[in-house]
Amino acid sequence: MQTSTPEVVVITGSSAGVGRAIAHAFARRGAHIGLLARGHAGLEGAKHEVEQLGGQAIAIPTDVADADQVEAAAKKVEETFGPIDIWVNDAMASVFSPVKEMQPEEYKRVTEVTYLGCVYGTLAALRRMLPRDKGKIIQIGSALAYRGIPLQSAYCGSKHAIQGFTESLRCELIHDKSNVKISMVQLPAVNTPQFGWVKSRLPHKAQPVPPIYQPEVIADAVTYVADHYRRQFYVGMSTVVVIQGNKVAPGYGDRYLGKTGFSSQQTGEPKDPDAPNNLWRPVDEDRDYGTHGAFDSRAADTSLQVWANTKRGLLSLVGASLAAVVFAAVLWRSK
Repeated sequence: MQTSTPEVVVITGSSAGVGRAIAHAFARRGAHIGLLARGHAGLEGAKHEVEQLGGQAIAIPTDVADADQVEAAAKKVEETFGPIDIWVNDAMASVFSPVKEMQPEEYKRVTEVTYLGCVYGTLAALRRMLPRDKGKIIQIGSALAYRGIPLQSAYCGSKHAIQGFTESLRCELIHDKSNVKISMVQLPAVNTPQFGWVKSRLPHKAQPVPPIYQPEVIADAVTYVADHYRRQFYVGMSTVVVIQGNKVAPGYGDRYLGKTGFSSQQTGEPKDPDAPNNLWRPVDEDRDYGTHGAFDSRAADTSLQVWANTKRGLLSLVGASLAAVVFAAVLWRSK
């Protein structure tokens, strides 16, 4: 949705993957974007692409685990572009490892980046949006916010925490009759570079659990939510099945993932034991990894479920019309 006054958008974790695809989507709307991430090359690459697509951008090297850095970045964005309209919390970190092999400092780091980074970003946004009584905060969540899986306990715990934090804040905003809105977009498996640089103790290379979607599918959902408020937005039928199925049969999920969750998160290719990881420092300081990961041939670039999710009013009307036709036909035959 192109506006006469450009939107001012902040996106954390915007140097690669989902965050970078979201930056592309807002750039096509002519937005002014604050790009927050750690890696220099990735940030500069994202900034260049945003400007090519019709937006403007400022690249701000930021470790979202540091609240002061997040606050300073928010201040710099507003000094450059004006009041922030939309804040997207996407930055994340993970470790692929059995719990019994995890180290305390690894849990601390993943939690600080994935959960507390989201909290710090939300607080920075609220400091600016609440006095104006205007603004939108979008949390990038996951089906794993509801259903934990093996080998990613730190990440799953952090996404669970974001879900609880967001629900608490939403209730407070409603109580205060605030016009600031907060949404959470729940993701499926996505083809991003993170699987190539995540810290891993697995014997084989990490992969997203199929079905896999391209980051642009997520970006389209995020821009939709920016225009049409939803408290939650599920992306991909697999996300719907996982979240709803876990409500009905969580024990079955435990057993199923206990049998399949190890193999489904690994390719058949051995992992390089000397490969760098981005848990403590960025791997894209000197190399730009871009938006997509290594799974282009297996990733879907559309989602019928997302299309249907954005057309609920139309589909309800069609369903009601069909029901009326069927009812009329039955009534006519009965006569």
